[in-house]
Amino acid sequence: MTRAARKSVVVESGDVETSVSVSGGEVSGADYRDAMSRVAGAVHVITTDGPAGPGGATMTAVTSVSDAPPTVLICLNRTGRLATILRRNGVFCVNTLFAGEEALAGVFAGVGGIDHPDRFAHGTWTRAATGAPVLTDARAAFDCRVTASEDVGSHTVIFGTVQAVRVGAARPALLYVDRTYRVLPPL
Repeated sequence: MTRAARKSVVVESGDVETSVSVSGGEVSGADYRDAMSRVAGAVHVITTDGPAGPGGATMTAVTSVSDAPPTVLICLNRTGRLATILRRNGVFCVNTLFAGEEALAGVFAGVGGIDHPDRFAHGTWTRAATGAPVLTDARAAFDCRVTASEDVGSHTVIFGTVQAVRVGAARPALLYVDRTYRVLPPL
């Protein structure tokens, strides 16, 4: 099997031109990450608690799967500590952040090297029916029980059946795009 030749393409975006690599063959991890950095995602703090103890991390790899039954999926790095904790606990909560909560997102992203249990000293938390921590001022919170998981590449895709939801105010949402936080104001 021969590998297709790579070529450089200029992409125009407003006043900015970016050279990107296009390949007919295998895509490098770096090229993939660069392309995915252009995809905006809502910022969430995923939390868990149970027999393995509390844990939490910031992520954008969250999506709705179905409303019958209500199900979401999250993608966790298999080698990360949260993946181990969450699997043992069997529950998690997706806490969607408001604009202005960048510092909290940073703490749960590991900025400052704060250990998982100590991250919960930041923000105001309550408990969901499953026992997972819920951010009291989350834009939305989805309390989930793990129903399935699948290892794909370097990550584990975890499916959770939603046990309860909490809907916060319709204030501006926090997004992550182009490797930085952005704000999506309500319409």
